[in-house]
Amino acid sequence: MNVLRCLVVDDEPLAAKLISTYVERTPFLELVAEVHSAEAALAEVSRSDASVDLIFLDIHMPRLSGMQLARLVPQGVRVVFTTAYADHAVEGFRVNALDYLLKPVSYDEFLEAATRALSSAGPRPADTTAPAPAADSSKYILVKSEYRLLRIPVADIVYVEGLKDYVKIYLDGGPDTRPVMTLMSMKSLEESLPQPGFVRVHRSFIVNMDKVRLVERNNIILAGRCIPVSDSYRHRFFEVLGGM
Repeated sequence: MNVLRCLVVDDEPLAAKLISTYVERTPFLELVAEVHSAEAALAEVSRSDASVDLIFLDIHMPRLSGMQLARLVPQGVRVVFTTAYADHAVEGFRVNALDYLLKPVSYDEFLEAATRALSSAGPRPADTTAPAPAADSSKYILVKSEYRLLRIPVADIVYVEGLKDYVKIYLDGGPDTRPVMTLMSMKSLEESLPQPGFVRVHRSFIVNMDKVRLVERNNIILAGRCIPVSDSYRHRFFEVLGGM
């Protein structure tokens, strides 16, 4: 198993100690250091003998903020923000943060973020002074789920199901990949998804047309589920299907 070397950065010692404890509890993580300022973190990352794969980083710190630090770390070092404030979430994703955890952080939330970091691990890019290219926001959607903001690649979405005031987003990734539940309307989510790639086929369903392989009568067979195509949306669905 790959092991990710981690740096924990938080100016609150108790908060830093909690995350460090989580790191030490997780088999595929190794704690490099726990520091209480962004300056100390930058010095740690810059050491010639240091090798840091993942930083758990607070945002609100004196002098140099976590957001500023995230722009200074070498390319290839992943960042997970841990903060009590949600107001910088979108900016956090703009600096290509892997995840954004709101305090108090539970171990389950921490483990999900760490597992995501492990699955995204690859060869470290060569050092360069050029800034990393900004992520294309049209390829992602931001949703709030279980006190966290998640950045979901739209290409991973198979279909969406509406459940009263919530929507349930089903993702690629195998049988162990859990759907994401978020408090929002189907209309709002539909407007945030790229068109015509995603089509509303029922008042309760939106499908990713790239994932559609089988249509039986007026039902889409998708990810082992039979999704109905209602009369109101049938014309649009078959119009897009025929143009693909």
